[in-house]
Amino acid sequence: MKIAVYGKGGIGKSTTSCNISIALARRGEKVLQIGCDPKHDSTFTLTGFLIPTIIDTLQSKDYHYEDIWSEDVIHKGYGGVDCVEAGGPPAGAGCGGYVVGETVKLLKELNAFYEYDIILFDVLGDVVCGGFAAPLNYADYCLIITDNGFDALFAANRITASIREKARTHPLRLAGLVGNRTSKRDLINKYVEACPMPVIEVLPLIEDIRISRVKGKTLFEMVGSEPSLNYVCEYYLDIADQILSQPEGIVPKEIPDRELFNLLSDLYLNPIDEGKHQKNNKENLLGFTTI
Repeated sequence: MKIAVYGKGGIGKSTTSCNISIALARRGEKVLQIGCDPKHDSTFTLTGFLIPTIIDTLQSKDYHYEDIWSEDVIHKGYGGVDCVEAGGPPAGAGCGGYVVGETVKLLKELNAFYEYDIILFDVLGDVVCGGFAAPLNYADYCLIITDNGFDALFAANRITASIREKARTHPLRLAGLVGNRTSKRDLINKYVEACPMPVIEVLPLIEDIRISRVKGKTLFEMVGSEPSLNYVCEYYLDIADQILSQPEGIVPKEIPDRELFNLLSDLYLNPIDEGKHQKNNKENLLGFTTI
């Protein structure tokens, strides 16, 4: 199974991806996580350092693929998760999607691409070009990471459009949304009401999730010294279980930009009183008339 993880830049994709990868490994799966961002820090919390990238390795070997071995590019991470960083071209030059393609090509030549139960692509945020949509060419499922904010949902909608387009020619499905570190979900609910899709999990506003990134450790590793964080790991294990159930997934249809802008802006300007909203719903179900 191949999974592509997308979402707005800075939303917590890499932190989420690393914890999902370990959760999948805890369920007995052999997992490879591929970082698809020129920052090459996707796997940082798994390995504790910035591992050499595919591009770095290819350059050091003068692009002689035959001189590269698996151990040159695949690094062991915490929890038994294997890690690869694609890297990227210099800023302002080249195409990141080309680098992803070269990464997959090299892994296939090393007979590594099909040795795993799960391959997870962690892709940079705010995708607007076909190049960085390249991981969708290889994925069975896409996960979109978001929060309860305008910008994150706007980016999610753009990613939704990419999934719909790729699904025309590839066996790709959207598994659903994962909300990361959000105390409310009214905008998420409003969005999925207008653009129907599964919501796999919404993680509450847990500061330790952000701190784990700074520490260079996953939540699963932090539990060793802080058992009180065990409940956070259960969220990621739940996501892993839903992925392993091989959900049917959907081919979503995005909302036009202006329509989405109006939808979310209106909710910002006229926020829903959650308590009153729930009370009115309850009264309506009981047959009462609310004023």
